[in-house]
Amino acid sequence: MTETNLALQANNISVTYHSRTGLFKSFKFQALNNVSFKVKRGETFGVMGRNGCGKSSLLRVLAGVYQADAGELVTHDIATRTLLTLGLGFDATLSGADNAILSMMLQGFSREEAKAYLPAVRNFSELGDFFERPVKTYSSGMRSRLGFSTGITTQTDLLLIDETLAVGDKTFNAKAEKAMMERIDSDQTVIFVSHSGAQVQKICQRAICLERGKLVAEGDVKDVAQEYANINDKKLD
Repeated sequence: MTETNLALQANNISVTYHSRTGLFKSFKFQALNNVSFKVKRGETFGVMGRNGCGKSSLLRVLAGVYQADAGELVTHDIATRTLLTLGLGFDATLSGADNAILSMMLQGFSREEAKAYLPAVRNFSELGDFFERPVKTYSSGMRSRLGFSTGITTQTDLLLIDETLAVGDKTFNAKAEKAMMERIDSDQTVIFVSHSGAQVQKICQRAICLERGKLVAEGDVKDVAQEYANINDKKLD
């Protein structure tokens, strides 16, 4: 794998969380421990693992939301990236439109570029007049629509997808899944994260598996999925 066809490479990425349990007690939790891998330009790359294995932490490091405590993330000609997840919050006091602009600016777009995408975001979200109202007036489903629409309508160098996205009623969900698969089937570089090995196998050619913050398998998606299945079987014994 030459450097010219690489989208990004993670070199010994580590993330540690610090938390207090009392006035004098604290503990450390290592979410990621020396994780390294490479993603080719234009491929759909999978990250699988059980809940709590470090998948979401890795995704946020790749998106630039978190800073790794150790290691290096090298991106090759990636100026903009989208994290497609329902786990990131909005500023409830701002309108849907303003939150969309802020989200796109965090992805790497200028304010002018973000504003140019607003009509497409508004149209895809089907929020109507609520798009200009404070997010605190939204239901959870409306917030999900706003987050998904902001991510899927922008054209970025890297698309990061977190788990299965349930973003509304059956009709909107079908539209969202269709839009997501169109991006995956294009020449877009995609990193898809899921606890479902079967789901990753459907859309990825290569993948890694995380277990307790460590990379335990990397390579052809079928081989990695088998290793992941073995881990799950051991936990059931």
